[in-house]
Amino acid sequence: MSGLLPSETDRRASEGDGDVRVLPLEDDEAARLISCLASDTARATLSALHDRSATASELADVVGTSLQNVRHHLENLQDAGLVRVAGTRYSVKGREMTVYAPARDSFVVCVGEPGDADADRPGFE
Repeated sequence: MSGLLPSETDRRASEGDGDVRVLPLEDDEAARLISCLASDTARATLSALHDRSATASELADVVGTSLQNVRHHLENLQDAGLVRVAGTRYSVKGREMTVYAPARDSFVVCVGEPGDADADRPGFE
């Protein structure tokens, strides 16, 4: 079973190249991910961004909440590394708007360390 999880070397090598990053549950980064995804609005916002890149006002319409609420969750999602700024576009009134997209990295939060022996636990032989 431990061979299914990346080793420390695999974890470091995958960071930054768009691959899956494995984070132990006790990691501060994992805590930020879990905390910001506890909100239904944050999850809906992130899901909408996986459908297509969007501005905060477009996301507010899609998610069905206020612009301030979406901006709050976008900031938290950015801090957690789940959302990035993809560019800018101009509104019909000529205002510059930030366009958001999902981060290129994928994250997996796991309990225990990769390489922990499952043989010590009953039922895992």
